[in-house]
Amino acid sequence: MTSFLYFMPLRTIQGSTIATRGQNDSSVAEFILLGFSAFPELQWQMFGAFLVIYLVTLIGNALIITIIFLDQSLHIPMYLFLQNLSVVEMSFSAAITPEVLVVLTTEKATISFGGCFAQMYFILLFGGTECFLLGAMAYDRFAAICHPLSYPVIMNKRVFVKLVVFSWVSGIMVATVQTTWVFSFPYCGHREINHLFCETPPVLELACADTFLFEVYAFTGTILIVMVPFLLILLSYIRILFAILKMPSTTGRQKAFSTCASHLTSVTLFYGTASITYLQPKSRYSPDTKKLMSLAYTLLTPLLNPLIYSLRNKEMKRVVVKLWQRKVALHTA
Repeated sequence: MTSFLYFMPLRTIQGSTIATRGQNDSSVAEFILLGFSAFPELQWQMFGAFLVIYLVTLIGNALIITIIFLDQSLHIPMYLFLQNLSVVEMSFSAAITPEVLVVLTTEKATISFGGCFAQMYFILLFGGTECFLLGAMAYDRFAAICHPLSYPVIMNKRVFVKLVVFSWVSGIMVATVQTTWVFSFPYCGHREINHLFCETPPVLELACADTFLFEVYAFTGTILIVMVPFLLILLSYIRILFAILKMPSTTGRQKAFSTCASHLTSVTLFYGTASITYLQPKSRYSPDTKKLMSLAYTLLTPLLNPLIYSLRNKEMKRVVVKLWQRKVALHTA
């Protein structure tokens, strides 16, 4: 979601002059990712830290996907949504971090025009999908806590599949429209992207054409894609809070809170880091500060989500212990 979360100031470029110049120049075949080239002494330390984070992210999310797949008791909407979320987080990290590691270990890191297109596409796809998945997970918790008796009907298999498919299709549509539009602009002359990966704003700065209409679309699309799921989450949890407070049993309230704790923590992490990172006035920060803030968001969320769901969820811990005991029994038999 990083690319469309930038609220870029709307700007008008003298399109006719630049477009004419672009037609006379040769098109850009590849881009140069500058990364942290101004701080070469820190790059190897950052490489080591980011590599560890990347491996832990992949292993953590892969374990959640595997555990839910192997245990039939977890084949319910709550955990199947979590499985999809882990696929998104793992894929999101895989779309960004390998390129970041290459940039940190290469004096002049280049990425082809097609490679830049693909990276931006997948960043947008997985980011958009995550927004809608978190909204669907909030609706699932709302149905389970506020309407427990009719929950099997409200969240049946067909509804679950529709919500998952809608989330993925929405991510695909966002990525297809935005990436295709960004790379339809002519890119000529200057080809240095002052970033670690192909994110929309730094790439768009190199376009030699009028991008005003795209920026209007990007701003509007951000409001719809980010705020609509967020409002759904907010309304769901307001209803959930009132329902929990009405419960006569303290045990019942604690159980209801525990089923929501992991998702609520994940939502807070996702929207909190995104807001701090991308909804601040850009003029306040240097380019290198923006890169660090962007990395904090793109690396932390995929890393911490599996930890949140595995450490705060008793059912997940129970299944992990059961699978481990089964594995030990098979080896000792």
